Amino acid sequence: MKKDDDLKKVVLIGTGLVGMSMAYSVLNTGGIDELVLIDIDQEKAIGEAMDISHGLPYSKSSLKVKAGDYDDCKNADIVVITAGAAQKPGQTRLELASINAKIMKSITQSIMATGFDGIIIVASNPVDLMSYVVQRVSYLPANRVIGSGTILDTARLRYLLSEFLNISSTNIHAYILGEHGDSSFVPWMNTYIGCKSMMEYIVEMNIDMNQLHNIYKEVQQAAYEIIKRKNATYYGIGLSLNRLISAIFGDENAILTVSAYQQGEYNQEGLYIGVPAIINRQGISKVIPLSLNNVDQEKFDKSCETLKEMIDTELEAIINS
Repeated sequence: MKKDDDLKKVVLIGTGLVGMSMAYSVLNTGGIDELVLIDIDQEKAIGEAMDISHGLPYSKSSLKVKAGDYDDCKNADIVVITAGAAQKPGQTRLELASINAKIMKSITQSIMATGFDGIIIVASNPVDLMSYVVQRVSYLPANRVIGSGTILDTARLRYLLSEFLNISSTNIHAYILGEHGDSSFVPWMNTYIGCKSMMEYIVEMNIDMNQLHNIYKEVQQAAYEIIKRKNATYYGIGLSLNRLISAIFGDENAILTVSAYQQGEYNQEGLYIGVPAIINRQGISKVIPLSLNNVDQEKFDKSCETLKEMIDTELEAIINS
């Protein structure tokens, strides 16, 4: 039997479709011992805990699931925040910022009041801005506040490239950088198919660069297209959050594109944005700086400017109020 100190405990705040997709993914893959569900609607959290627990006899996991409250954060290893106002059709992620910043501030204060000293994963949109709010309010070291960032965007890109090139996605080393939103971009010069540069590969295979740009546009619009058809996206991000949790508990030193605090790695400071980073038991071990060409650096800077404007005009006042 594991000692309490050895138990891997995750608290999920927000039992909506994203949060419960993550919970269901965790149930199927295992890797944690206890999952606590918190929601402003406590009855919903109780119902979700009951529902998911009833499937445990058919799962390989020995996961313990229960509904709880913020006191459960005290000895948690990881707190995952998926709560917040949902993105509406036609609404950009940045338009959500003011609404969800106030929610993030309240949630973070409740977490930290328990004495929590673990890692916080933020998935609430706009995730780069919400990660910034959570870190500022929590006063946790920046490496222990991680936004889901472009982890799902990157998965979408690899999936679509895999389908287009007929090559396993595990051998496609492509990343989406920048804001998890409209100003993200693909640094194609830093993209590899196996050990071959994408730029070399498309020449050899007679692939038009416009075809790659169209794939990126499809990735960029994916959330809007899904929301238009079914009102929300949740399976992909649920799986992505589980992948991030696994990398932390497994001390994997895995490279994932997350929203990470910038300290000069891309000539930017003082904000969270999507970049490749090494993830292990400490959270973000290291941000990996790519050598961007002038065009890609301009795109990255523009993405940062978009976020900084929101920080300066909206978020600082909310954080300091």
